[in-house]
Amino acid sequence: MMSSLVIYFSRSGENYFGGVLKNIEKGNTEVIAEYIQELDGADLFKVEPAVEYPADYMECIDVAKKEQQSGARPEIKETLNDISEYDTVYIGFPNWWGTLPMPMWTQLESLDFTGKVVKPFVTHEGSGFGSSQRDLARLCEGAEIKKGLSIPGASVYDVKDQVESWINE
Repeated sequence: MMSSLVIYFSRSGENYFGGVLKNIEKGNTEVIAEYIQELDGADLFKVEPAVEYPADYMECIDVAKKEQQSGARPEIKETLNDISEYDTVYIGFPNWWGTLPMPMWTQLESLDFTGKVVKPFVTHEGSGFGSSQRDLARLCEGAEIKKGLSIPGASVYDVKDQVESWINE
């Protein structure tokens, strides 16, 4: 039986939307992850940093930039150790400084993607995937990486049909 998993990182709280800071109860990437769960029956695994990012958006992106510049692998609350039972792995994240948030590196580096189909999705404010697809090719060595889905954060509540089409591609 084909089974699928969504590994994702998402941040609620103060977020940036087309030039304006807004507080959101649920992170944009989480909204998409839940669509995938509903449409594909996928299991969900949320990657959460052991130490929360600052609630203030500007402080958060500052911390995120420093982590990326230093190649940090922040500790995560829970580590997924085995994805052997899954055929398809959806990997979702916001674009932070052109790639995946560093806690995703912490998680993905610990997994064996040999023979898996990986379908990446990103939420962003105009930057698309940045260099994350190149980084995913390294992080998910041995996987067949399919065409990704890029979604502007401000439109996550309007793209369920688009997500469904992408799942079925």
